[in-house]
Amino acid sequence: MPDAVNVGFVPMATSARGVLFVFCDDTLKFGPDTVKAVGTAANAVKRAAATSQFKGKSGSTLDILAPEGLKASRLVVIGVGKLDAIKDHDFLKLGGALAGKIGGGKEPVTVIAELPSGAMTPAQAAAIAAGVRMRAYKFDRYKTKKKDGDDTPLDASVAIAVRDVAATKKAFAPQNHVVDGVIMARELVNEPPNVLYPVEFARRASQLRKLGVAVEVLDVPAMKRLKMGALLGVSQGSTQPGRTVIMRWNGGKKGQQPVAFVGKGVCFDTGGISIKPSGSMEDMKGDMGGAACVVGLMHALAARKAKVNVVGAIGLVENMPDGNAQRPGDIVTSMSGQTIEIINTDAEGRLVLADVLWYVAKKHKPKFMVDLATLTGAILVALGTEYAGLFSNNDELSQRLTEAGQATGERVWRMPMGPEYDKMMDSQFADMKNAGARHGGSITAAQFLQRFVDDTPWAHLDIAGTAMGAAKTDINQSWGSGYGVRLLDRLVADYYESK
Repeated sequence: MPDAVNVGFVPMATSARGVLFVFCDDTLKFGPDTVKAVGTAANAVKRAAATSQFKGKSGSTLDILAPEGLKASRLVVIGVGKLDAIKDHDFLKLGGALAGKIGGGKEPVTVIAELPSGAMTPAQAAAIAAGVRMRAYKFDRYKTKKKDGDDTPLDASVAIAVRDVAATKKAFAPQNHVVDGVIMARELVNEPPNVLYPVEFARRASQLRKLGVAVEVLDVPAMKRLKMGALLGVSQGSTQPGRTVIMRWNGGKKGQQPVAFVGKGVCFDTGGISIKPSGSMEDMKGDMGGAACVVGLMHALAARKAKVNVVGAIGLVENMPDGNAQRPGDIVTSMSGQTIEIINTDAEGRLVLADVLWYVAKKHKPKFMVDLATLTGAILVALGTEYAGLFSNNDELSQRLTEAGQATGERVWRMPMGPEYDKMMDSQFADMKNAGARHGGSITAAQFLQRFVDDTPWAHLDIAGTAMGAAKTDINQSWGSGYGVRLLDRLVADYYESK
């Protein structure tokens, strides 16, 4: 896993050299161990805070060079805001803010994991470490030369000083595996499409076998035998053959009903015969963000040995406009036996998901299914890049996803569904068409998918606004965000693992 920073934990009494990071609240108050570590430099903090109007707001920073009375070359104060307003996922953001202030030097970094009210809990300090790792990630392997203005890569050793090193390491271990999963998802989304095509994506997913994940790759003949006509119709215009990958982690009780996650994996989407405009078409390398999330999630769950049975399934295709590509007006037969009139070949992701959802529902009979897809531009119009759209046939699953989103900061917003929208997908020539009218586009796409889940509890997450190209944050400076890995790991951990 690519990593530019080495994060570890040391006892609180460790002397600080290099760069020292400390935390204060909105009254500029420090904790007792921080006061000891800062010593007479506290006076410099007060003067600098007054000069720069530093108020200790959450995530704000105050940087003091060569502080008098300290061996450290820099003292960086990070505000946490009001103590009674701090939420769990704020510590992740504080770690990201910290990483953003380290800079490109190789000096050692010491972080005193203490609030004005006292030492951070092991879970809070672990979240700081996770935030550092997430912010430090960069995707620059294809740059052979650095230009002026390029961000200097973070290459540092970060020691987080805590009261209980053993307990903090124990708390960090599962979080560290989840961060690995997020980074894996980011890597997949960021890769160029000439490198990451369906066969190569399937090969990378197969590496999860090293963690004990059972991986089955369905090639074109296998999918033809299963009559996956909807998925195969999308891929038939490409010289790169499609794949479906089924991943199984059996960490729960033997025979226990699994939970399932399904991802759209369109490794590149030209729109097919209904070709997209050329502007920003390069971004369509990220149209496999849902599949990337599922692979990252399976990595996280297996690496931390989650006590649950899980099925992860991804449909991998390219949507290209050659002479063999499907046309508007074609009718394909899905694995379910339902027929689909192709109205728009750029409404391809739902065709891929239709066959994979049906396969998982019928073969694995999961407790629930959650699919993730960069499915519609319409969800960006509705929700921007702050929330993923949530569509579901199950209130309990929706509520749990909403709560997991609030806890992790990977938020979802439930959107309406209903028979009125369903009628918009009816076709005069087939059982349904693959695209409705312009209005309510994300809703009609979800209504289409619902026809392939039967009576399985199901939720669809439209992540077109959150998986790629979203606004950069304290914990992500990458084009690919890895959205969904932390959200779904939290869903599993809170509600579905054996205790």
